[in-house]
Amino acid sequence: MSMNRRTLMAGGVLAGPLLASAPGLAGGGAAPAGDLPGVYRYGIGEATVTALHEGGVKRPLDAGFVRNAPLPEVQAALGQAFLPTETLPITFTPLLLTLGGKRVLVDAGFADQGPPGTGGTLRGLALAGIDPGAVDVVVISHFHPDHILGLKRKDGTATFPNAQVLVPEAEWRFWMDDGRMANPPEALKATLGAVQKTFGSGLKVERYAWDKEVLPGLTALGTPGHTPGHTSFRLESAGRRLLIASDITNHPALFVRHPDWSALFDMDADQARATRHRMLALIADERLPVAFYHAPFPAAGHIARSGSAYEFVPLQWGLDLA
Repeated sequence: MSMNRRTLMAGGVLAGPLLASAPGLAGGGAAPAGDLPGVYRYGIGEATVTALHEGGVKRPLDAGFVRNAPLPEVQAALGQAFLPTETLPITFTPLLLTLGGKRVLVDAGFADQGPPGTGGTLRGLALAGIDPGAVDVVVISHFHPDHILGLKRKDGTATFPNAQVLVPEAEWRFWMDDGRMANPPEALKATLGAVQKTFGSGLKVERYAWDKEVLPGLTALGTPGHTPGHTSFRLESAGRRLLIASDITNHPALFVRHPDWSALFDMDADQARATRHRMLALIADERLPVAFYHAPFPAAGHIARSGSAYEFVPLQWGLDLA
């Protein structure tokens, strides 16, 4: 589908890609990459998808990151993708959907609670002329900190004060378990702390089930393994579809090309691998456009089969996904 007037005018502010300096940086001088908000808008049927570049981190690469592959093989895969072999760039991309007259944010980023180089979702919304108070719904895919901390600011106030917050029932049940909260396993302490900080008080939260519409045109798909309640979404509008895959993979250079590899962040490695194979096969065979949370910005494109594995084919800049 080519760009059309609806896509160009959607929201009245942005058309296609936009990268601009943050407020206060005009007038010369190089800005650090973390201070440059990235916003990319494309159409899916009558819906509009705005990718918001939350930012990124460079994670030192060690033998523990991919738990079932030797470090030299992982480094070779990164080298094949023209990426550094000592660090892994991990980016974060929430999506703002204009769907049925509502502004719907899928995952919340960090707001002002993240590491240096993050916080771009709020800068991107400002660039798009959208006040956080104008977001109607925030839909959360799972409870890892990079997806939920942005629901609140450091001072404890709601980042999106007028938004309905929707979370997966299975994810809520696991992380909000009283026994687990009271006696957290060491490996889960950081996430449980983020969950308690975010959902302990001050937010009105509603839970949703898998295989049902969360909102008209947006269906929750159970994709567990990364976390027990990890959820992806199918967006449908005017005969077009987008698969919002959330974290079924981390960086595609590793986990799309090597779907059997297990990232440190996958809580149930076997289930995560099975989910990844199932979803990548579905996306490839049905030629569905896909958006990932951790793919390079604007984090959308297609999946093609490549022997027994897959390749991520990035979105052609300036075009809608079809």
